[in-house]
Amino acid sequence: MLKLKCIALAVFLLQGFSVSLTAQQAHLIPIPVKAEYPQGFYSLPNRIIIAAPKSEALQATVKNLTDRLEKTAMRKVQMLWDASSQADLAQIRLILSKQANPTLGNEGYTLAVNARGIVITANKPAGLFYGVQSLLQLMPKEIEAKQTVIKQTWKVPFAQITDYPRFAWRGLMLDVARHFFNKDQVKQFIDEMVAYKYNILHFHLTDDEGWRVEIKSFPNLTKKGAWNVPKVGRFTEFSKPEPNEPRTQGGFFTKEDIQDIVSYAKGRFVNVMPEIDVPGHSMAAIASYPELSCTPEAVNYQVISGEPFIDWSHGHAVALQDNTLCPANEKVYTFLDKVFTEVAEMFPFEYIHMGGDECPKNYWEKNPQILAMMQKENLKTPQEVQAFFTRRLEKIITSKGKKMMGWDEILEGGGLPKNTAVMSWRGIAGGVQAAKDGHEVVMTPNNHVYVDLMQGDAAIEPPVYETVRLRDSYAFNPVPEGVDAKLVKGGQANLWSEQLFTYRHLQYMLFPRAWAVSEALWSPQENRNWDNFVSRVEHHFGRFDQAEKKYAPSMYDAIIQVGKNEQGQLWVELSTEVNPLSVHYSFDYSYPDNFYPAATGKVIIPKDALEMRMISYRGKEKVGRMMTISIEDLKKRLKK
Repeated sequence: MLKLKCIALAVFLLQGFSVSLTAQQAHLIPIPVKAEYPQGFYSLPNRIIIAAPKSEALQATVKNLTDRLEKTAMRKVQMLWDASSQADLAQIRLILSKQANPTLGNEGYTLAVNARGIVITANKPAGLFYGVQSLLQLMPKEIEAKQTVIKQTWKVPFAQITDYPRFAWRGLMLDVARHFFNKDQVKQFIDEMVAYKYNILHFHLTDDEGWRVEIKSFPNLTKKGAWNVPKVGRFTEFSKPEPNEPRTQGGFFTKEDIQDIVSYAKGRFVNVMPEIDVPGHSMAAIASYPELSCTPEAVNYQVISGEPFIDWSHGHAVALQDNTLCPANEKVYTFLDKVFTEVAEMFPFEYIHMGGDECPKNYWEKNPQILAMMQKENLKTPQEVQAFFTRRLEKIITSKGKKMMGWDEILEGGGLPKNTAVMSWRGIAGGVQAAKDGHEVVMTPNNHVYVDLMQGDAAIEPPVYETVRLRDSYAFNPVPEGVDAKLVKGGQANLWSEQLFTYRHLQYMLFPRAWAVSEALWSPQENRNWDNFVSRVEHHFGRFDQAEKKYAPSMYDAIIQVGKNEQGQLWVELSTEVNPLSVHYSFDYSYPDNFYPAATGKVIIPKDALEMRMISYRGKEKVGRMMTISIEDLKKRLKK
C-alpha cells in the first residue's frame, strides 16, 4: 500500500503540481479585469503538448509560445491541431469558444492555471493572443532571455483570470520621419508593444526631416526627400548644413517593406495607421517638389537636418522657411490625390491620419495666391484657409474608401466633416470639443502620454522640451468628466524621434511609461493603483534585464524643488516618485552614498557651494543614479 501511495504521489508531481505555503503573487501589466491566484504552482514538464485551433490567424501566436518554451526553457513541444481527440492530454490548451461569451468580446480571454495544466479560452483568435501574452508574463522572468536558460523548474503560479480591454483603440505612435528606423526595428517595436496589449501602430511617415514611404507617382519623395545631413547633438540646435555636406542619413520603406510590416503586424493583431503630415511639416515633400509651395524661394529648400527653422517664441509656429503645402495651388490636390491613392492601397486599416498640426501661417498671410483664394472662397482667417484645405483633403481620403483622422488643430477654422476623427494632443481640450461636436476622439494629451519627453529631472535626462513623469502617464484617463464615453475610441502614447538616435534609446524613452499607458487603455479604472503598479514595474525591469532591453530608472531619481527662505538663503527639497526612498546628497564634489546625509525637508545650500550631488537608496540598496546639478542652475530655476 505504501508503494502505491508513493507511485501516485510521483505521478502527481510529474503532472506539474507543487505546493506553495505563501500567497501567490502575479505582476501582470496591464492589470487584468479579474484575477485570483490560489496557492500553488504548475511546473512545466520536460515534454509539453500544446493543443490549439489550426488557424492562420494564430500562427504567430503559437510560434512565439513554442519558441520561448523550446529555445529558452529547453522544453520539447508537440502540437495538436484542431482540438483533436487527444487534446485532453495537452498541458497547454488554446480554445476558441463554440458559444461566444459576450463579456469577453473580440479581444478578451480567460486563463486558468491549475494542477492539470493551462487553459486559455477566447471568442476570437485575438483573445487567445492576448491570453498568451499574459501567460508569458506569469512565467519566470528568464523566459524573456535571448539564450537558453538552465533552471531546475519552470513554475507558473495557479491563476484564474478573466480579462478584456477597456478601449478598442490602444495605440502607440512611432515617428520614423525625424530619425529613420528600419523594417526589422519596426517589427521589434511591434513585438514589444503587443506584449503589453497595444493594438494600433500609428506610423508617422512624413515630416520636415524625411519622407519615408515609396510613392511610385513621385519618385523624388524618396530619392531626395528621404535623406538629410547626419547630425548628433541636440535637435533644433544643430548647425545649418553646408551646401556640400553629404546627405547620407535617412532611408525609406519600399512598397514591399510596407506589405511585410503590415502582414507582420496583422499576425500580432495590430492595425497600422499611416500618417502623411500635411499641410505643415512638409519640408521633405517641398524640397522634392518645390512646385507644391506658394513661396518662390522653395526651389532652394533642402530637407531639414535638425537645424532651427521654426520660431516658437510667439507661442505658435512662425516659419523661417515655408514648410507648408500651398492650399491655393491645384497641383497640391493632384499630388495629394495620387499620394493617398497609393497609401490607401498599401495600408488596409480603415483610417488614414493627415496630420494637420503646427502649421505656420505667416507665409500665407502675405501670399498673393492665398489672399486671392480667401477672397474667392470668403475665408476670413488663415485658420479658415487650413479648414478649407482639410475639407478638400477629407474628400480625397474618403474617395479612397478610408476615414480621415487628424491632430486637434483641424478643429480650428470650423466646418470639419462629421465623420473625421480627432486626435487630441494639446491636452484634452481638443478632444472634449471634438466630442461635443459629435466627432470620434482618440485621446493623446502631451502632458500624460508624450513618451519622447523627459521622464525625470533635466539635470540627468537627455534634453527634450518638457518633462512627463511615469506618475503623469499613469494618471492618464482617456475619458474626462462630461464627455460622451461612446465617442472616445481610446488613446495612445506618442514617441516622436527628434532626439532618438538609436533603438536602445527608443526603448529607454518608451519604457516604463508605455506600461503605464497600456494599463490606462486596457484595465478598468477601478483596478488601477499607483503603488501596486510600481511593484509590477520593478518586476518587469527584471524581465527586461533578462531580455537585454533598455528602460529608464527615472522613477527612482530625485525630484528637485527650489526656493528661498526669509533670510534669503537658497534651499532645495528632494523627493521621489517611488517611496519609501531616501535621497543622500553632498556639496563638496564627493560622491554621496547611503552614509551621507539624507534630505529631509528643506536643505539649505551652503553659501560657497558650487554644485550639489544626490542619489537615491532603498535601505542599503542603491536604486537611483548619481545626479549632479550646479548651484547656478538651481538659481536659474528659482527665477523661472
